[in-house]
Amino acid sequence: MTTLEVAGLSKHFGGLQAVDHMAFSVDSGEILGLIGPNGSGKSTTLTLTMGITRADSGSVKLDGREIARLPTHEITKAGMTMVFQHSRPLRRQTVLENIQLALLPDTFFQWRISAKTNEQAREVAHRVGLDHVLHQRPASLPFADLRRLEVAKALASNPKVLLLDEPFAGLAPRETSEFSTLFLSMRDAGCAIVLVDHNVKAVAELVDRISVMHAGQKIFEGSPSDATQNARVKEVYFGKSLETAQPRQASATTDLARKPLLQAHITSMHYGKSEALRNIELDVHEGEFVSVIGLNGAGKTTLFNSILGFVNYTGDVRFHDQTLKARQPSAIASLGIALCPETRELFSYMSVRENLELGGHALDAAARVRQLGWVYGLFPILRERAGQSAHTLSGGEQQMLTIGRALMQKPHLLMLDEPTLGLAPKVIEDISSVLTRLQQESGLTVLLAEQNLTFSLKHSDRIYLLETGSLRWNGPAERFAAEVGQDLL
Repeated sequence: MTTLEVAGLSKHFGGLQAVDHMAFSVDSGEILGLIGPNGSGKSTTLTLTMGITRADSGSVKLDGREIARLPTHEITKAGMTMVFQHSRPLRRQTVLENIQLALLPDTFFQWRISAKTNEQAREVAHRVGLDHVLHQRPASLPFADLRRLEVAKALASNPKVLLLDEPFAGLAPRETSEFSTLFLSMRDAGCAIVLVDHNVKAVAELVDRISVMHAGQKIFEGSPSDATQNARVKEVYFGKSLETAQPRQASATTDLARKPLLQAHITSMHYGKSEALRNIELDVHEGEFVSVIGLNGAGKTTLFNSILGFVNYTGDVRFHDQTLKARQPSAIASLGIALCPETRELFSYMSVRENLELGGHALDAAARVRQLGWVYGLFPILRERAGQSAHTLSGGEQQMLTIGRALMQKPHLLMLDEPTLGLAPKVIEDISSVLTRLQQESGLTVLLAEQNLTFSLKHSDRIYLLETGSLRWNGPAERFAAEVGQDLL
């Protein structure tokens, strides 16, 4: 029996079509996996379904009843609830009290916890494995128990449908296995589950069906095995077929026997109680193009943020054999490292030229003019748009401006974080051509974080593969496709 049926769900945010006529259904006793690259609209689909975000159009039916226009608390009463990616417990209450409060009826007239409610709370806690921490407060809990508490609060409403947003984010493999067992037991008890997660392998091993989203639309629905082998699914995650990307030959000027330009030894990095990186060993030599690849949530951006001093970590990072540990990001940049962030971070209401000149603020006037001319030579469209505000540019032009601004620093090391994200194929080709020219003409050292394997392999001397915060493989780009390239999803 179909418990939840979603059809024609759409949502605009300004000029962005975040979700475009999305449709899916899930039956009692079934788990549906909702996957897709970063920015594909997965989490937005869940918040639209739950009524947290109001849809522009579309239908959401629970047991045949239209609930799309109901407030969220009424949707919860109707039998659907959601576990969010980030834990939100009441900090002053114990674990048991958090669950008890979730069990209270939706009324102003019950203030005391009854013996029955207390018993139910303990049963829910036992079901998710929280018996041993019932009287502790959230601040004292390990990360996995905080996630268990969020699931317990959701289970307190005895839902017919459970929406899970990134339930495995930040969990160790053993903890992921434990949560999978819990979700399977809920499915077997008749609950319908919709699960969004970046951990594609964990999802594929758990769910009954998979829906794949890209650019707000559903592009595939079927069995997990079919999803991981589907050519279109692989393309939206990694780019075109790996066979179409011919890895370049290692630079003749790169001497791997010499001391690396950049050395990163990161034993651990945490966001709160969640370990995001563990046992990372990475090096980049002068003149090399090195790519760090991996799915969403693998830790690529976190690795870059660690190198650049934006987050604290255990270990050491060295550049030109100087430690970067405990230095401010501005001091690290002054050593000759330039970042093109995934989010671009342009000054929206400043002109193209002003954004570029800010990138070269440390240069003297003559050097700044020369560097500006060089950047305009790489990206002629930026010369044409020099007087325009950055926010009036297309996404591709903004990405070119982001790269150009970094190059204005005359860096020794250029770090590119997901430069192809959300760009049209023609724009990706243009950026690829610029990188090829940089490699051929300047010998610039580049460290790239990227999900698009076709793009990465075309430029890389060496590859590092990240999975859930750990290094799975590293080696020459020409070995990648043969050794691991076909077994990534």
